[in-house]
Amino acid sequence: MDATDYSRNVEINVVTTYLPDQSEPDAHRFVFSYQISITNHNPESVQLLRRKWRITDGNEHVQEVEGEGVVGEKPVIEPGQTYEYTSGTVLATEVGSMQGQYRMETADGTGFDALIPAFTLAQPNALH
Repeated sequence: MDATDYSRNVEINVVTTYLPDQSEPDAHRFVFSYQISITNHNPESVQLLRRKWRITDGNEHVQEVEGEGVVGEKPVIEPGQTYEYTSGTVLATEVGSMQGQYRMETADGTGFDALIPAFTLAQPNALH
């Protein structure tokens, strides 16, 4: 099995939430949380080692963020298991998007990138 097969066998789902009590629209501060679930559909365990995000606000301002693991962890996800975590980001506009990738490694040391498809961050009623 090659690395692209593994990427397709790691399912990533995202649920976003606008946080009005932490946001200050008059100050161009819009706070969002996102809950990620990562399901391993491979026949062996995988470990999430690094993350890389591309965050774009409604003004096309792009911020790139990368680092070790997620929320201070480098989880090992067993076959058929799901790992979930919640994090957040701040935008200067009421609408934006995020996309990225996780650097993963199989139990035998094979590295691959699991792509995180673009998802929208939007204040309620900002999109018509």
